[in-house]
Amino acid sequence: MSEAKGLPRIGANEAGKLGGEVLFVDIRSAAEYRREHIAEAVCIPAAELAAKPDAAANADTLVFYCLSGMRTAQAAATLAAAANGRTAYILDGGLQAWKKAGLPTIADRSAPLDIMRQVQIGAGSLVLLGIIGGAFLSPALYWLSAFVGAGLLTAGMTGFCGMAKILARMPWNRV
Repeated sequence: MSEAKGLPRIGANEAGKLGGEVLFVDIRSAAEYRREHIAEAVCIPAAELAAKPDAAANADTLVFYCLSGMRTAQAAATLAAAANGRTAYILDGGLQAWKKAGLPTIADRSAPLDIMRQVQIGAGSLVLLGIIGGAFLSPALYWLSAFVGAGLLTAGMTGFCGMAKILARMPWNRV
């Protein structure tokens, strides 16, 4: 086990063998959790843990995880505070390592992708379409790529993503 800013890391196989009252806490968004998560895990996004650190109060041992382990490592200080003196770990390698170890997950592939992944797919597709269309159909289609790039730049600078707002209203994203 290695240490990540106050919380030790634990491997998937080791975490799967922990005894006692263990609570796996998925710190990803609810949409990511619905798509796939560790069996018996609860979803408490990192921002909610910061706002109400006693949200995971009913366990002796906590194992925090995200998809790859990056977000849990970045949020280690918040997670350590949420542990409130209880034994707590960061799942090394996150859900990906858990699955690679052959441990059980609950998957619902019919659940929509996380909204930001949808934005990335949509924006990337439009940029690619603009470049290919500009090269083979009409140079005017390069403006599509420029428009999408300007939208992404604006989203990064202001925190407002128009494409995310539009995608959130699509029928497949309504819960």
